[in-house]
Amino acid sequence: MTKPVVLIVEDEAPLVTMLRYNLEKEGFQVCEASDGEDALIQISERKPDIVLLDWMLPLVSGLEVCRRIRRGPDTRAIPVIMLTARSEEHDRVRGLDSGADDYVVKPFSPSELVARLRAVIRRTQPGAGEEVLHFADVKMDLAAHKVMRAGTGVHLGPTEFRLLRHLMRYPGRVFSREQLLDAVWGHDVFVEARTVDVHIRRLRKALNAVGSGDIVRTVRSAGYAIDRPQ
Repeated sequence: MTKPVVLIVEDEAPLVTMLRYNLEKEGFQVCEASDGEDALIQISERKPDIVLLDWMLPLVSGLEVCRRIRRGPDTRAIPVIMLTARSEEHDRVRGLDSGADDYVVKPFSPSELVARLRAVIRRTQPGAGEEVLHFADVKMDLAAHKVMRAGTGVHLGPTEFRLLRHLMRYPGRVFSREQLLDAVWGHDVFVEARTVDVHIRRLRKALNAVGSGDIVRTVRSAGYAIDRPQ
């Protein structure tokens, strides 16, 4: 089995040494970049399986590196975990808005980081031929374009179907309106961010009509997620 390749983009040498030791011990192949420019070159040439990206970097910031990864047709699918000392909620939202798949605040435990790495790789690189998504009592048959909740059919419009499919591929992850617009409507389509709220309401209404408990979670000032009912 091929070892997943992790690119560590970090300018603190002792932290890189610690990360390399722990990741190689857990079966990852590791490469390094100490600034944003070198990171972008390596990403375009090597296409790592995942990028561990420090927020504060020389030459090009981690946020800008993440944005460029997401803009590149050949790199936009590469998962990114942002490493940062910034722990405020608005900083987390900025990191996720730039396209990061997850956000880890320093200091962190190596075992937690490894778990987060594996989780992000799992959910951003689903198995080839994946046709059915499950979460709680919801089942999506992507080939048949059908949604069931608690064994009952759910009737969704095409936009609500795409919205639910995207959210169910990343259970628990909070997406901002802008991220959902890019993922569901596309980068080149101009749609007001509030349009997302309208479709979320329609999706909620359809799901809740046939099942108990709201699995669409609203996170104030951040966005939406699929999560188990509280």
